Amino acid sequence: MTVTGLIMQRSQFGPGETMDRLEKAVKAKGMTVFARIDHAAGAKEVGLELRPTAVLIFGNARAGTLPMQTAQTLGIDLPLKALVWQDAAGATWISANDPAWLAERHRAGAASATAAMSAAIDAVTQEAAGAVT
Repeated sequence: MTVTGLIMQRSQFGPGETMDRLEKAVKAKGMTVFARIDHAAGAKEVGLELRPTAVLIFGNARAGTLPMQTAQTLGIDLPLKALVWQDAAGATWISANDPAWLAERHRAGAASATAAMSAAIDAVTQEAAGAVT
């Protein structure tokens, strides 16, 4: 599956463990975790079913401010978010907006800042997914 502007990483672990690993990796990189949203739990509360689907909202003000100084509309897409979800076949995935795509979307420039964000997302998603030891 490919979606324009999304980074996709298949995980070796189930959704709960992947999310826990992602949160740990984000914190280990010195980023702040702002929220963890469990969409499946929300669906259950209103009597609906949804495969495991959760979002981690995280970031670093130092990294995010520079591109926002160029294009303040980036604030709608920052802080960064990663979605941990389980597909119909039972595979667990991590999806995140590609910072380069966000910069293009908002005409932000600041290539060095978005490159650093891309590297951070790649590192934490690979760590969470078990792609890196």
